[in-house]
Amino acid sequence: MNLVDVELQGGVNFDLSENQKMIAEMIRDFGEKEIEPYKMKWDESQEFPIDLFKKLGELGLMGVLVPQEYGGSGFGYHEYVTAISELSKLDGSIGLSMAAHNSLCTGHILQFANEEQKHKWLPKLATAEWIGAWGLTEPNTGSDAANMKTTAVQDGDHWVIDGSKNFITHGISGDIAVVIARTGEVGDSHGMTAFVIERGTEGFSGGRKEDKLGMRASETAELIFDNCRIHKNNVLGEIGDGFIQALKVLDGGRISIAALSLGIAEGALNAALAYSKEREQFNQPIANFQGISFKLADMATKLEAAKLLTFQAADLKSKNQKCSKESAMAKYYASEVAVENANDAVQIFGGYGYTKDFPVEKYYRDAKLCTIGEGTSEIQKIVIARSILK
Repeated sequence: MNLVDVELQGGVNFDLSENQKMIAEMIRDFGEKEIEPYKMKWDESQEFPIDLFKKLGELGLMGVLVPQEYGGSGFGYHEYVTAISELSKLDGSIGLSMAAHNSLCTGHILQFANEEQKHKWLPKLATAEWIGAWGLTEPNTGSDAANMKTTAVQDGDHWVIDGSKNFITHGISGDIAVVIARTGEVGDSHGMTAFVIERGTEGFSGGRKEDKLGMRASETAELIFDNCRIHKNNVLGEIGDGFIQALKVLDGGRISIAALSLGIAEGALNAALAYSKEREQFNQPIANFQGISFKLADMATKLEAAKLLTFQAADLKSKNQKCSKESAMAKYYASEVAVENANDAVQIFGGYGYTKDFPVEKYYRDAKLCTIGEGTSEIQKIVIARSILK
C-alpha cells in the first residue's frame, strides 16, 4: 500500500480519518522492519540512510502534499501531520528529514514554481528519486535572514551565486536545493530571490557536516557557492520575492516541526507509561506513586493540547487560510512540550533513562532541536505577539 492508494476524503474531525489511520498503520508496520532495528546504529555513526528515504518515496511519503498530477500523494496537512508524527515516534531524525524534504524544498517549488518548473522537478522529489534541500540560514544570519551575505548577480541569461549557507538539512546528499540569495540591498525584504540549483552544477558543493547533539541520522551541512552560474529559468517566482516566499514556506514548515514535536513527545510518554507499569519499587509498580502518576498526567495533558494547536494550524493551512499566528503557536508550544516530556521521561526512568539501552535518552537529545529549527521559540513569540498586538 502507498498513500496514492488511500481514498481521498475531506472533513475535519477530532477523530483520525480513515486516511490518517491507514497512514499511521502503514508507518508503524514499515518502521518495525525498516527503522527500529537500525536507528541507534544510524544515531551512533551519524549515517544519513538515503536508501530508507527511497523506500519512503515508494510509499508516497516524500510527496505527501504534492498533487497526483506531479507524481505525489495529493493529501492535505492533516495526513501530513499524522505521517510526520508517526515517523517521529520511531526516530525524530527520520521525521525531521522527511519534513524538511516535503515542507521546505518540495513545498517551496509547489507553492511558487511555474507549471514547467513543477513538471520538471516535483515528480523526482515526490518519489524521492531526488532528495531536496532548502537554503536560507547563513553563519551570521540565523533569525536575521534579511542581512544575508550570499549574493546572486545577473549576467545576461544567467545568475552568478557566491556565498554559503549553513545548518542545511541534506546539504551534502541533496540532489536539488532551493536557495534564497540577495539580489538587492542588504536588509531589504524585497531584495532577495529564490533559485533552484541542481547538484552537479559547477560552483555548487556541500561543505562541512555538523556533529550534532541529536537528530544525528538527519544530515546537516553547509551549502557552498563559488561563482555558481545558473540559468534564469531556475528563478522561482518574481525577482525580489524570495524572502517573502520563504516566510510563507515557513508557515507550513512550522506545522511540520510541530508534528515532529508531537511524535517525540508521544514517543517519550508511551515509553514512560510502559516503564512505570513494569518497574517496581517497594513491592509495587512505580506508576502507583503519586510523584510518577502526576508526571504522566502532565505529560499526557500537554501532549493533547499540543495536538489541538497543531491540527488547528493544519486545518487552516489545508484550507489555504492565513495561519502565521496559529502555526507559530503550534510550533512554539509543541516543541517546548517535546522537550518537557522527554525530560520527564528520563526522570521517570531514573538511572536507566540516562543510558542508551532505553529509548528516552534519544528522545531527550532529539527534542531540543524542535525549539530551535525553523525559527526559535523566541522568534515564534515575536510572530505571535505581533499578530495579537495588531
